[in-house]
Amino acid sequence: MAEAADFQGMHPSPARRWLRRTGILFAGAPLLTGLLQWPTAPPAAAAAGSSAQAASGTGSVSVSVNSLTPGAPGEDDTITVSGTVTNKGKQTVTDAHVGLRVGPLLNTRSGIDRVARDSDDVQSAIGPEVDDKYAQEYAELTPGVSQRFSISVPVDELSLGENGVYQLAVALSGQTAAQPWEQTLGVRRTLLPWQPDDVDTKTSTTFLWPLISTVHTTAETGSNEQQTPVLRDDDLAKEIAPGGRLDRMVALGRNLDITWVIDPDLLASVDAMTESYKVQGSGDTTTAGSHQAAAKRWLANVQSAVKGKEVVALPFGDPDLASLAHNGTSVTGSLSHLKEATDVVVNTVEPILHVKPTTDFAWPVNGAVDPSIVKVATSAGADKVIARSDNFRETGDLSYTPSAARPIGGGTTAVVADAQLSTLFQGDMTRASTSTLAVQRFLAQSLALGLQTGRQRSVVIAPQRTPTASQAQTMAEALKAVQDENWSESENLTAAAKAEPDPAATTKVPAASSYPSSLRKQELPRSAFEQIARTQGKLNTFKMILSDPSRVVTPFGLAMNRGMSVSWRGRIAEAATYRSGVEAYLDGLLDQVKLIDKSETKLSGRSATIPVTVQNNLVQGVESLTLRLTSTNPTRLEIGGDAYEEQPITVSGGHSHSVKFTTSANANGRATVIAQLYTQDGQKYGEPVTFDVKVTEITATVMLVIGGGVLLLVLAGFRMYTQRKRAAAREAQEQNRPEGEGPDDDPQNPDTLAKRPTEKPESGPETKEPEAGAEKTDDPEQPSDPVPDTAPEKAGPSGTGERVDR
Repeated sequence: MAEAADFQGMHPSPARRWLRRTGILFAGAPLLTGLLQWPTAPPAAAAAGSSAQAASGTGSVSVSVNSLTPGAPGEDDTITVSGTVTNKGKQTVTDAHVGLRVGPLLNTRSGIDRVARDSDDVQSAIGPEVDDKYAQEYAELTPGVSQRFSISVPVDELSLGENGVYQLAVALSGQTAAQPWEQTLGVRRTLLPWQPDDVDTKTSTTFLWPLISTVHTTAETGSNEQQTPVLRDDDLAKEIAPGGRLDRMVALGRNLDITWVIDPDLLASVDAMTESYKVQGSGDTTTAGSHQAAAKRWLANVQSAVKGKEVVALPFGDPDLASLAHNGTSVTGSLSHLKEATDVVVNTVEPILHVKPTTDFAWPVNGAVDPSIVKVATSAGADKVIARSDNFRETGDLSYTPSAARPIGGGTTAVVADAQLSTLFQGDMTRASTSTLAVQRFLAQSLALGLQTGRQRSVVIAPQRTPTASQAQTMAEALKAVQDENWSESENLTAAAKAEPDPAATTKVPAASSYPSSLRKQELPRSAFEQIARTQGKLNTFKMILSDPSRVVTPFGLAMNRGMSVSWRGRIAEAATYRSGVEAYLDGLLDQVKLIDKSETKLSGRSATIPVTVQNNLVQGVESLTLRLTSTNPTRLEIGGDAYEEQPITVSGGHSHSVKFTTSANANGRATVIAQLYTQDGQKYGEPVTFDVKVTEITATVMLVIGGGVLLLVLAGFRMYTQRKRAAAREAQEQNRPEGEGPDDDPQNPDTLAKRPTEKPESGPETKEPEAGAEKTDDPEQPSDPVPDTAPEKAGPSGTGERVDR
């Protein structure tokens, strides 16, 4: 049975093995006779638990390696391995010890990954144990209880041979009451790179260090001159606070040879927090932000950390290139947003960080590309696309990993990051054992890659976009370790992209069918881009009427870029809520300029004016608007002599303006009128206002009565005028008459003739009839007398002062 246990992977030292075998023989001698009398079934039953455990591949004791220093030792170093052992079985483990075992040289990168994947498999060979004087012993391990260990071994005791990567295992051996023989009950494998001397050709290593967050800023701003920004939440303050995720990213990256990859939206959001800002609360409420000091401190630290380093700036908001390529290009205007997001980068990053960023790199999600993604990525001006080797696979028979740069045609370079190195730091890195294994895997893969060939190569590592603080810590430890080693040297991303490409490496962009389905399921849908396009159309209309369009164009343009962010992957519903919030806020601003509703208007008469009021509740003035008033029944009611009339509109901020339209009625009845605002290019603005105009025509009888009354007034006025004129003439004659002469002596005065007495004839009562044509003046005319016939009037003109009856 002891031999069987050795066959399963137990390799104690020869002295220990001899002593334990001898002890077992002496202890078991009294029982030998009894055991021979039992049937063979019980030993099989005793081994049942061992068989079940072997089938699972893991032992009953869990071994964790929490620290291994140095990660890549030199010839004179002593390595120290520390960690814990935990009995997870139901029986106490006795006579246990922990020792180191060195496995064979790992010749391939896939072999390194296999060891890491099966690091706790007790069934696989784990090599001979190092001298037992370096072992740590335990009298017993109680179920559920953990014990610490720390083993230090000089490197020369490990018997390492040629340069390369070795398997280093920490194994616990012991026995239980059910299995009273020494066996391996738990193991944890890790990796030990061995390269004590400088190599002739070092691998150029580029590590991308991303400063990217999720979307935090809304389109809403204050109405004040500073346009106080409004944040969705205060989570960004937690990230930049001391100990926060972004704070750790900056602090760790400061002392590393890295290429910073930054989303300008993050810098803009933190920069906005350095002044007065607000945070959305429940409903429509907002609260004042209070983390100005933290924002200033973080930006200052970033400025210091990036000094002298390469800074690659992504398009503003880190747009999802794959979603845009697969679902957005068919929506008009979607690509223009990517161009705008690229154009604002320099004016965002450089004023804040005081360094000029590189903007010619595009980084699709997980480096997954296809022809449509490459086309979209380069449409905004980028000529280098960061891909990843698990998507951009080699199609040849290369036995080594080629350099990252690959010319893919059209002047575009694909920079293919190494997938194995780039994905090492995902998952939970809060556990020391997981973090330590990741660091050792990184060192091992880096060395193995360098030993593949003597060719000079450039390797790029592109980790996840938003590492946690613990992931960032692990990344920094791994990168610091590899930068101190003999087989690697640092290089920035631009240099890696310009490195001479390997002629045997594939340059064909993967087909669309090879794009991972898991990533496609997380993409923004077409409806997202349709909503963004709808919002952009409203913004185009709104900015045409404003006296200062920049107050809305900038915040809404940036918000629409944020609506396409990679950070919305896996949060599709939340992304839709954000986009709807942007559109709703713009709708609210549009509604601040509107027509005031009108009730029915009565029109009594042939013509009148109708006022229409435009209200502007914005803080800035509106202009370039036209108000059109249209009659739906111009045969009954005309406006401005036609079916409609237009007038230009200019309204100051916070004011209203009334516009009057001239109307004319042609018939009685009700006519519907529509008031509508239009922009300068003829687009309707806002909702129309519809109201009725009731026309009351004046009748003929009323017109005659009114006309007669007017005529009487005119005649009365004329009579008064003539009387006053006569009075004025008499007064003038009185003043001009010679002294002593009365008014009765004036023969030219018509009134004199009327007042002068009639002369009597000198002879009898009979009088001589006047001659025909002579004027009869001697007899006064009585009202009862018949009207005398008159002779025909003279055809000639009247004399001066003569009264003429017509």
